[in-house]
Amino acid sequence: MNKWFDTKFEKNNLRRYTTRRLKSKNGFGSVDRFFRKFSITNWLIMINILVFIVIVLLKVSMGHEKVYSIFALQANSLFSGSYWTLITSMFSHIYLPHLIFNMISLFFIGNLLEKIIGRKKFFWFYMLSGLFAGLFYATLSFYFGNSELGAKIFIDPTIFSLGASGAIFGIAGLLAVLTPFMRIYLIAGPIFALILQSVFMSIYPESSLIPVINLIVTFYFFFAIFSMFSFNPNMRKLAVPLGMPFWILPIIAIVPLVIIGLYTPLPIGNTAHLGGLIAGFIYGFYLRKRYKKKTAMIRNYFSNQK
Repeated sequence: MNKWFDTKFEKNNLRRYTTRRLKSKNGFGSVDRFFRKFSITNWLIMINILVFIVIVLLKVSMGHEKVYSIFALQANSLFSGSYWTLITSMFSHIYLPHLIFNMISLFFIGNLLEKIIGRKKFFWFYMLSGLFAGLFYATLSFYFGNSELGAKIFIDPTIFSLGASGAIFGIAGLLAVLTPFMRIYLIAGPIFALILQSVFMSIYPESSLIPVINLIVTFYFFFAIFSMFSFNPNMRKLAVPLGMPFWILPIIAIVPLVIIGLYTPLPIGNTAHLGGLIAGFIYGFYLRKRYKKKTAMIRNYFSNQK
């Protein structure tokens, strides 16, 4: 059993496993080979980067509000007919640190999940979990976000939301079910910095230090992310990596932010994250029920990884 998994996940065999060529009788073999040069995860990352560039260019000519209305998800707009924003918001980011943080997360856990469940299953799961996360967020916001307390928990229905994190949390939820005891590290430093920034801005909304703090937090975002690739362990510690089994990650990533959000506004769509997790849990338990032996092998294999 372990020999099969070790062979499957060896670096030299990953390309053969994930990019195997399919024979085509309809003359599309070259197109298929082109798309299979990259994993679905990497294609999704490239699409997100391309959309980000398009948004940056459009903001110059159209302004923020118009760009938001086209790409971002807003509960009121969605239920007024802007249905396409369920999809566009999944691939849209306004700020570079947000894009980088999401894409690095997608690169690592997305490529892992894709190798476990396969390209096609991964693509459809990613899309459906992202759509479900957006719809879950918008529905709660539309019906329960109109009061002061409701806006803190479910987000005001006039607020725009965008980003790939709903689908990424879907991946995290599925991996939490399939590989619950696999060791993973949460880069907590940027999250702490974002919380402190939000607290300061809510207490001192007119402070002249806000631009300086925003610059410091942005710099730290980049520093913390890229320090994780350093060979210097002391530098990696500055990103505050928290090691934990995968099943704890969803709890740590959502519950504290929900509690903090009751006292100070955070630019984080917790309900979208929760929706993605729910989609991941549902599909994960479905796979565990239908493929008991295979999912048990996966769970046991990753439980033994150091």
